[in-house]
This record gives sequence, structure tokens and C-alpha cells, in this order.
Amino acid sequence: MNNLKTTLRGLLKNKAYGLLNVGGLAIGIACACLIFLWIGDELTYDHVNVKQDRLYSVKVNATFGSNSFTMGSTPRLMASSMKKEIPGVVNAARISDEDQNYLFNIGDKALYAAGRYADPALFSMFTFSFVQGSAANPFPQLYSIVITEKTARKFFGDEPNVIGKTIRINNEKNYTVTGVVKDLPENSTLQFEWLASYEAEMQLEFEKSGQKDVGWNSYGPFTYVELAPNANLESINKKLFNYFHQKDATQKNTAFLFPMYDWHLYDEFANGKQTGGGAVGQVRLLNLIAWIVLFIACINFMNLATARSEKRAKEIGVRKVLGSGRKRLVFQFIGEALMMSAIATVLALVITIIALPAFNALTQKQLSLGFTNPVHIIALIAIAIICGLLAGSYPSLYLSSFDPVKSLKGLKIKTGSATMIRKGLVVLQFTVSVVFIIGTIVVYLQIQHVKNRNLGFNKDNLVEIDMQHPFSRNFPVIKQQLLSTGLVANAALSDHTTIYGGNSDDRFTWEGKARDASVGVTFRDVSPEFVLTSGMHIAQGRDFSEALSDTSTAIVNQSLANVIDKNGVVGKIIRSPRGRKDGDYQDLRIIGVVDDYVYGNMYGQSSPTIFLCRPPLKDINANANLVYVRIKEGRNSQQTLAKIGSVITKNNPGFPFQYKFVDDQFNAMFFNEVLMSKLAGIFAVLAIVISCLGLFSLAAYTAERRVKEIGIRKVLGATAPGLAALLSKDFLQLVFISCLVAFPLAWIIMNNWLQGYQYRVGIYWWIFAAAGSTALLIALATVSFQAIKAALMNPVNSLRSE
Repeated sequence: MNNLKTTLRGLLKNKAYGLLNVGGLAIGIACACLIFLWIGDELTYDHVNVKQDRLYSVKVNATFGSNSFTMGSTPRLMASSMKKEIPGVVNAARISDEDQNYLFNIGDKALYAAGRYADPALFSMFTFSFVQGSAANPFPQLYSIVITEKTARKFFGDEPNVIGKTIRINNEKNYTVTGVVKDLPENSTLQFEWLASYEAEMQLEFEKSGQKDVGWNSYGPFTYVELAPNANLESINKKLFNYFHQKDATQKNTAFLFPMYDWHLYDEFANGKQTGGGAVGQVRLLNLIAWIVLFIACINFMNLATARSEKRAKEIGVRKVLGSGRKRLVFQFIGEALMMSAIATVLALVITIIALPAFNALTQKQLSLGFTNPVHIIALIAIAIICGLLAGSYPSLYLSSFDPVKSLKGLKIKTGSATMIRKGLVVLQFTVSVVFIIGTIVVYLQIQHVKNRNLGFNKDNLVEIDMQHPFSRNFPVIKQQLLSTGLVANAALSDHTTIYGGNSDDRFTWEGKARDASVGVTFRDVSPEFVLTSGMHIAQGRDFSEALSDTSTAIVNQSLANVIDKNGVVGKIIRSPRGRKDGDYQDLRIIGVVDDYVYGNMYGQSSPTIFLCRPPLKDINANANLVYVRIKEGRNSQQTLAKIGSVITKNNPGFPFQYKFVDDQFNAMFFNEVLMSKLAGIFAVLAIVISCLGLFSLAAYTAERRVKEIGIRKVLGATAPGLAALLSKDFLQLVFISCLVAFPLAWIIMNNWLQGYQYRVGIYWWIFAAAGSTALLIALATVSFQAIKAALMNPVNSLRSE
């Protein structure tokens, strides 16, 4: 209690010192709290699933030449076959590989909702809490559907019981609601608004295509597997390695099980193997930043406590004379540090609560401080204790070492070693700050470098419209009506989103291709206007012609042209397995080559791609339901979109108009990089602010100690600018040393980071110059205030006691 009174009395007596010390520590703790909340959310991904340690997804390695890539798409027969034939597999379920954003009609309501098709076994594997219906029988009939609570409110309002309600999907089939589950936490890999039977999706495909044969070459869904508690994972993976080949001799793909624990954090693969990378890289980076910011805040405490040592010298001398041993004094000063850390932690909680909404908006999460959560309470207490011990360790050892005789006689305490340590800590603070500044600049430049690269097509003023169902027979009419508005330059059909990776096939052949060569070719079904509408550049040959019948022709990108024949491919024949029926080969004459365009991996290079011309009147174009509209320059407005929407709605009745700008889709692909860039920038600023708080206090204390020296110098003719420069010089030298240490360190760190990108920016000299100049200017502004204030003091007042 006495120590608490002493600490509080000291803070009240030296309000500025207390505010800067506690404030700097509070900012550091608040930063750490926000980061640790984010990290906790990342580390608890999928923990809602009780069987998390036994759930796996099947991954497939597809090999093309000497390279392999890992995908989640599996044969449709995989789930049932594994459950029957592989010991240790107690359950398996298929789920469609991407969200289906379908139109739902509920009475007079028409709403879009995203979901997937899945096998009923999924409900016994994953942990879904049913509030209506049962996990034991989620799909009692073929066209059954399970929805979330949020979706139930969206569809039916506040109706207490929605079981048995009928809804119509895409104006095609009626489905019956047979279950309602609680909304899934946001840190769950599997997200949906609805789930319907996978057998229903297959039935719909069979009705449209007329095909009912499903072989081991029919890829599509993800396959999830539940293993028995005592199952041998290594043994199962050995069986899976040649599993496809045993089922179909033409299959070269291999498979393995990927544990749920790794789905979110370690989902990066290279050449068929886990790299150990993924979201865990961001977790490690932010964890490091959190501890660095905390350490910088603790350095302030150490510096200020040791700088004020002379003011406490007599107090320590008296305590020692009255019998306090060094150990007792150490505990006293550690106790003071812990109390100040506790006060800073309370203040940090207030800062965290205020900053949390903005932090959630930035990270697109719904994080909250759980005051009833024991983990959060323990973490806060741990942070307070760690900061108190770290901040108070050196000052307690240093202050308790004073000689009581010298202290009581008023002799000057030798502070040589303390001064050196203090200067070293200031150098360390600003070294970290300069590294943060350089890192933030490099990350920003890397993102802009990729965003501004030549994509091979024009993403600006390009609108993607998902018609929700194939409508190719009506496209010529729709296109003409769009052009008649005078606002549209062109329009085209495609079966795949332009900037995302499409399906690949290694069965394309051409003259000169080695029999054992495997080349994965991405294929796109497009209408004749697609190349012109997307803004691609024809490097050789010609574009598809709307007037001519180009169904037996193809356009390839430069990467595929280089594989076929570097001397030229126009006029050559490529055999395509993408005929009227999958597997039917068709000879296609290559009529043109487009420059490589970027899709899928924005940081990588373009893969071999072929464009297959599908005139609208051909049934083979049944999957093309994406319309791309090129808006004329200067016509990009809500009025333009309204006119386009009226044309689409008139020709696509029953489906509300929905669209996406391709440049928005492009920017969304950089969310993680932009987030890391923004967070690095924010914490770089906070690190500098915390460092400057300490520098401000040290400058004030230095000026206070040298007040008589300043007075004498002024009497002897020193000018205010000269005195300000004298007081600032020592601190600026420390910041300059920080820059010399930070520059090579930052280069090593950022150069290693950039190696992870094929397409990367350089690390230019001006980045270091800008970071160093920024740090020096900020330090100068911080120190100059105190230096000028001291230099302007009346020397009569400072020398009066002499």
C-alpha cells in the first residue's frame, strides 16, 4: 500500500513525466491488444468443429511437365469410393468447390443468397448447431435445403418456424426448407447461407446435358474426409498416391489428405508440397510487430527512470540508511513499474475499446474484447506483468546500486554506464522505427508495382454481369440493344471470370508435342467479340470474326504459342478435347495469338491459355452466362448502369440486375497485401510516436539538468539558435546512428520478403533517404521544442541561486 501511495504521489508531483511515461506504455499495450485479438481470431479458425483433429480435405496434385500444382477439385466418385475401400475413413462428403450466388423467390420476394451443394454426411462431420430440423436427416428429399438463421430472417422475417416452407431457386426448381442452423463464426473456413443436396445439383446437370455417366475424369467438388481416432494418416496417404491411376489408367494425378488444422494457416503449396507458408506468415509478422511496439514502449520507461536518477538519489540514500537492502529496493522499484504498467493497461483498454470499431473496419473482422473470456483476462494480466518487469528491470538494478553516502552528501552520481545504455536504447527505438518506415514504403511500392503492371487487357470501364443461367441464344439481341444505348462500346460472352484462374486440361495436343509431355492449358469458352471487348492485343494473326463461322478456330496466348512453336503458330492445328461432349476431340486451326494477360496469380506469369470461339446459337455454349460490357470512355455513371440494367432485366426476366466492375475485382485480390501495408504503416507511425514521447521527455530532462550551463552560456554571449543546436545535436546524432544500423537491416529483411514474388519492385536508394530524412526531421521537431524553450529562458532566473 505504501508503494502504491509513493507511486501515485510521484505521478501527481511530476504530471508531465507520468503522462508521457504511462501514455507511451498505454499506446504500446493498446497496439498489442488489437494485434493479439486479430491473431487469436486467426489461430482459432475452425475451432467450432468438435472433430477438427480428425477432419481432412482431399488435395490433388496435377503434374504438367516438371511442375505440379495443388488443387481442391476432386473426382465426383471420390467420397463414396474412399469410404468403402480405405480403412480408417469413417465418413466422407462432397461439397461444391465454390459459392453459388443464386436467386431465391419466396412469395413476392426475390433475393440473392450464396451457398453450396453438399452430401448429407457433411452435417455429421462438421459441427452445425441445428435450431430447426436435424443433422441426422438434413435432406429427407432430393430438393431439400438447409439455411442459416441469418438467411431465415432474410427470407421469412421473424417467422418462428420455417420448416416445410417452399422456395424457388433461379426460377427453375422448388426446394423445401428442412433445417435451420446457427450462423457460423467468421473464423470458419466453410461459410454459406444455404446448403442443398449435391445429388440435386448432379440431377440438374444431367437434365441439361443429357449425360448420366460420371467417371474418374469428372472433377468438380471438394471432398472432405473424417478419419477414425486411431487411423494411420501416413498409410492412407500411401494408398491415395496411386488411387486415381488404379481407377483409371489415363489418370496421372495423385492425392493426399490435408488436415483441417492447416486449412487456414498453412494452405500454401508449391510444386505439389506444402511450403509452410500461408496466413501464418501474416500472423508471425504481426506477432513480431506487437512485441516490438511493446518493447519500444518499455524502453521509454527505462530511459525516463534512469534519466531521473539524480532526483531520487537522496530518497534511495535515506532508505538504505534506514535499513533497506538492495534486494528490497529492487522489489520496490519493480513494484512501482508494475503499478505503472497496471495503470497503463487500464488506459490501454480504454484506447482499445475506442479504436476497435476502426480496426474491425480495416481488417474486416468482428473482433471484441471478451471481459468474460478467461483467456482475454489472463492475456491482459500477462501483458501488464511482462511490461512491468521488462520496463522496471534495469532501472531497479541501477537505482538500487547508488552509494548512500554520496547520495546524502549531494555528490553527483556517476551516470556514465547509464548514459550509454540510455543512448543505446534510443538508438534501438529509432532503428526499429526506421525499419518500419522502409518496410511500409517497400510493401506499398510492391503492391502498386503489380497493380500498375501491363495486365494484357483493359480492366477499366469493363463490367461483368452474371446472368445466373445460360442465355446464349438471346445474346445477339441483348448485344444490339446494349449498343443502341450509345453508352456501350462492345459486349461479349464468357464462361469464366476474366481475372481468375479457369479450368485447365492437359489433353490438348499438336504436331511436335512429345507423347509423354504434359502441358496444362487453361481454356475459355467465349463469344467472337470477347478479345475486342476485354481489350486484349492481337500480336499475330487475326481476331475471331462475327461474320464468319469460327467454330473450328482458336486463339492462343503467347505462352501457349511459345510451347507449340516459337517460330509461329498461326495456321497450325491444335487438337482440343473440349468438343460437344467432354473428351470428344476436335481439330482447331489457330488464327491468332494474343499477348499474355494476367489472371489468377497477380504476381506470377501468364499460363498457356486457349480461347475457344462459341457462337451464341450453338448449344455447346451452354455454360457461358457471364456478359462483359465495355462502357465508353467518360460514360461510367449510375445513369449508364441503369440503362444497361434495364436492357439486361428486360431480356433476363425474373433475375434482378447485378454487376461487378472488373477493376474492383482486381483491387479485391490485393486485400491481404493492402491490409498488411496499412497495418505496417499504422504501427510504424505509432512506433515513431512512442519513440518521440520518450525523446521529448529526455530532451526536457536534459534541458532541466543543463539550465545553469545554458544561463552561463547566454551571459557569455551565446545565441538562442546556437543553444538550441547545442542541445539538439546529441539526440540527432543518436537518430543518425539509428539510420546507419537500420538501412542494411531493412534491406536484408525486405529483400528476403520480395523473393517470394516473381514480379517484384526494386529497393531503391531514395527509399532509405526518405526514411532517414523522415526520422531525422521528426526527431528534430521533437527535440527542438524543448531546446528552444530552454534557450529562450531568462539567464537571471536560472543563475539566481548562485
